[in-house]
Amino acid sequence: MESFNDKEKIKEHYDLVSPYYLTFWGEHIHHGYWIRGDETKEKAQIQLIEHLAQAAGIRTGCRILDVGCGLGGSSIHLAKNYKADVTGITISPVQVEMARKAAAREGVNATFLLMNAESLKFDELFDVIWSVESVSHYQKISQFFSCAARSLKPDGVMAMTDWFKKDNLEQRAHKEFIPPIEKSMLVELHTMEDYEAWMGENGLQTTKSEILNKNCAMTWDLCLDIIKDKTFWKLAAQNGEEFVNFLRGFRAMRAGFTSGNFTYGLIIARPAFPG
Repeated sequence: MESFNDKEKIKEHYDLVSPYYLTFWGEHIHHGYWIRGDETKEKAQIQLIEHLAQAAGIRTGCRILDVGCGLGGSSIHLAKNYKADVTGITISPVQVEMARKAAAREGVNATFLLMNAESLKFDELFDVIWSVESVSHYQKISQFFSCAARSLKPDGVMAMTDWFKKDNLEQRAHKEFIPPIEKSMLVELHTMEDYEAWMGENGLQTTKSEILNKNCAMTWDLCLDIIKDKTFWKLAAQNGEEFVNFLRGFRAMRAGFTSGNFTYGLIIARPAFPG
């Protein structure tokens, strides 16, 4: 079976599109979370970070590992607003460079490293392992959770949002809605229950899970609106088929949300045997 989440492809994708992401979506390259519905996308993106931070009970001055840190948006926000000591990791050298520059501009305590999340290794332990829309890119998810569990303090917390497919999806709905998302976004979608089982196998106990579709669906209305600008399609065509597929995937994402076959979920987990 074809694998859409090939690590080399993902690295090349983010190296290529990250500067464009910054231009059209901003420093936070993830969904927004709308509470009232009339917020700007920038406010909605901050609200997503805050919703996850509050669900995780993040404390001032804690040590955070931001896995799949993108352009450093979450890391910088957490360093600035929670006085956290943040380390961000990504497999994209372009993102590391962009994140370092952004952190320097903001004057915050955030470090960015080139590192593969599936084999992450640190000498010191973290209070929080934070991951926003990154794990669905991984091929060895159980291995990642094993590394994450070993990197957490006994009273630490794993805080994540990710992309999932609906539980017990009928074969026909799966075929119609899931592969178009996986192919264009370079992910492999599992269910939230799959993640919770993998976490459990690796000593992480889920303490909270939440489906955020209602609050996050507007992301793709805005994205589809933004790419009405033909400039994006010209850029995509100049940069190859992957980029064109990526833009085409925006419709697949919207269809996934509308049909309910795609799930945008939040999971909080803690070491099952603290201390």
